[in-house]
Amino acid sequence: MYTVVKDLHSYWAYLVVIMVVVGTVNALVKFFGKKEYGNNDFRIALFTLIVTHIQLLIGLVLYFTSPLGLSNITANGMGGLTPFMRLLAVEHPFVGILAVICITVGYSKHKKKLSSTAKFKPLAIFYTIGLLLILSRIPWSNWM
Repeated sequence: MYTVVKDLHSYWAYLVVIMVVVGTVNALVKFFGKKEYGNNDFRIALFTLIVTHIQLLIGLVLYFTSPLGLSNITANGMGGLTPFMRLLAVEHPFVGILAVICITVGYSKHKKKLSSTAKFKPLAIFYTIGLLLILSRIPWSNWM
């Protein structure tokens, strides 16, 4: 079961990164280009939100079932973790949760706006922050 969840979390991450990049670039290009907000923009923003939330749920299951998650902290204590173990047990989950919060806030704020520029601004800001957070804590040595 652990292997299935770990593989799902790893492969779903590709979709997450692609969608967050697409959502961020779409919001930035259309914000600075003063484009109109349309149905495709709504779909991109919503799909980005959905895939990141699914990744969060998979990650939480993995955190509590993985020997590299909570059980690693319990067994070794915070002082007994190597830098890579700390990345997997503390930094990766914490920053991932922050990234999902940023994406959620951006999506929620954009829904309340009426003009196209006002809709793209929170998407551009919060999706960019979310993307940077995600990219900063991917365990690249395990991912590629």
